[in-house]
Amino acid sequence: MYIVLLHYVKPLEVIDSLIPAHVAYLEEQYQAGVFVASGRRIPRTGGVILARAATRADLDTILAQDPFAQHAAATYEVVEFSPSKSSPDLACLLEG
Repeated sequence: MYIVLLHYVKPLEVIDSLIPAHVAYLEEQYQAGVFVASGRRIPRTGGVILARAATRADLDTILAQDPFAQHAAATYEVVEFSPSKSSPDLACLLEG
């Protein structure tokens, strides 16, 4: 499991122009079962994605497809972790 922290490096006007393509990209990754949750950071300096990928290399390939990455509008900080405890509502996130 991965927590991906996006950090915007271009003005919000550029980010806003990329939002429609970014949302389409997110939908593709949700449909593929890679992304579990996502949203904006507060204050609006980037975003957060909770992701499942077979390997870090696979995740890096997927993140490179994000329009924010393709337009050098954001950088990505990836934290890998192994969930071992959760609320009952999120038990599906626990690993084997």
